[in-house]
Amino acid sequence: MNPHSRTGQPMTRRTTRMATSDEQLRLMTRIARLYHEQGMRQPRIAEELHISQARVSRLLAQAAKLGIVRTIVVPPDGVFADLEEEIAAAYGLRDVVVVDVEGEADTVIPALGAAAAVYLETTLMEGDRLGISSWSATLLAAVEAMRSRPGGRFLEEVVQLMGGVGEPQVQVQATRLMGRLAEMTGAEPVFMSAPGLVAGATVRDAILADPKVSSVAAAWKNLTLAIVGIGSLEPSPLLRRSGNIFALDDQEKLRSLGAVGDICLHFFDENGTLLDTDLNDRVIGITPDAYRAVPRRIGVAGGDRKYAAIRAALLGGWIDVLITDLGVAGRLAGRPDRHAP
Repeated sequence: MNPHSRTGQPMTRRTTRMATSDEQLRLMTRIARLYHEQGMRQPRIAEELHISQARVSRLLAQAAKLGIVRTIVVPPDGVFADLEEEIAAAYGLRDVVVVDVEGEADTVIPALGAAAAVYLETTLMEGDRLGISSWSATLLAAVEAMRSRPGGRFLEEVVQLMGGVGEPQVQVQATRLMGRLAEMTGAEPVFMSAPGLVAGATVRDAILADPKVSSVAAAWKNLTLAIVGIGSLEPSPLLRRSGNIFALDDQEKLRSLGAVGDICLHFFDENGTLLDTDLNDRVIGITPDAYRAVPRRIGVAGGDRKYAAIRAALLGGWIDVLITDLGVAGRLAGRPDRHAP
């Protein structure tokens, strides 16, 4: 069909429809009703109307172009596609998952964990190498909620992104996180057998020189995706119990510099800009540059007190996939009232 009228002007949908014969429009409508309303398959429509299947397919496509068939997506309750798309566009993200829960950490963690588990189950691909921050209650909830995928191994490695040695009572949880994730995916677990935080750069460098530790650092360069929690300046109960936190004096110093959150103990300000302090020399974990080089970076966080940290992480490009709760999502989109249009 010629896309231009005799005057040389582009044809509108109306002029295109006028250029189509009444008989062809009738046939197009008949096929569209059989296919979309009665659920009849294309081969049977072709047989019923004594035309080729190729023509059935072509006329269905043309019916959509002419507006005879209009597709409307109606999200079910608890699905916030418009809000997710709005946040993704505003912050340059590749994907957003909004969970129908809001409030403080105790309320949102189980729901966020379940959503993150489903996201991982549906998006992990064979051969992926996954890095994970081990001191996160939300990620622990996600891994606990995961189900094994039929067919055995589909991840190559699961690698700790920061030191995993802490207080014995809490260390069990970090080890369980890695072990269960490896079990669910068939991956080889790569543990970081070192503390997440040490006294200074000299101690850090000595530990990183150990072959067992340096081999983990080498594995960070091959990651295809990472999943992390987003910390606020006030450490989570799990991180606090682990012993892998800065002293109160250091936290006050960070606060005075404008720190609002962290990923893997690398702190940033409200714009997501990494704070350059000597505290970075005390962290045993993936460096900011190595982390940003990971192709896909999933952040899982929610709760009212995490809003500033989450927004800063988005502004700074620390993550490109966000899984969060409805309350935080509404604020990110400038809609503090979730019922606002």
